[in-house]
Amino acid sequence: MALDLPADVARMIGRPVAPRRCGRIVESVMTRKRKIEIFSAGCPVCQETIARVRDAACPSCEVSVLDMKTLAVAKRARDLGVMSLPAVVIDGTLADCCAGRGPDLSVLKAAGLGRSLGRERA
Repeated sequence: MALDLPADVARMIGRPVAPRRCGRIVESVMTRKRKIEIFSAGCPVCQETIARVRDAACPSCEVSVLDMKTLAVAKRARDLGVMSLPAVVIDGTLADCCAGRGPDLSVLKAAGLGRSLGRERA
């Protein structure tokens, strides 16, 4: 099957492309890496997640492990919405499986947070 490189590249990027630019665009698309960031505290659960993500990653995935004990990393995690660890960010977006987790004060209070043991019997 013959390729019409300008048309194929135009479909990939969603706009017309001059034939002389096609080679550079195809090269860029072919060499681009998916950025995977794993926010970790270094605990055994984090280490297991790191191993599982690395095993599942493909050659075009660039996996980075970020230590939450570093202030700049903790700030980036907060900006991304990380609420618990480990957390995985793919191409700058917190993975759905890692979003919306973290301590829920109403659930903790229902479990006894803020109440003395003597008050539970009442």
